Amino acid sequence: MAELDKTARDKLSSREFAFPRQRKEPLEDARHVRNAVARFDQVQGVSDAERDEAWKRIQAAARKFGVELKERHWRELGKP
Repeated sequence: MAELDKTARDKLSSREFAFPRQRKEPLEDARHVRNAVARFDQVQGVSDAERDEAWKRIQAAARKFGVELKERHWRELGKP
């Protein structure tokens, strides 16, 4: 799949982002879900409560697109 260009990104509903208020980390397919997990800690200016909600959206999208998550909580990201 090609990268999501600005026009396509702008057409996405806020619900299709891990962080909808900031419109960060789109979750429109398996590749984007994996990318959202990889970049999760790079999102700045969000509270832990927003991260909790974003993680729930990522988990739901992972189930939808068949992406296996090894972490059960976002606080486990990057830990061995």
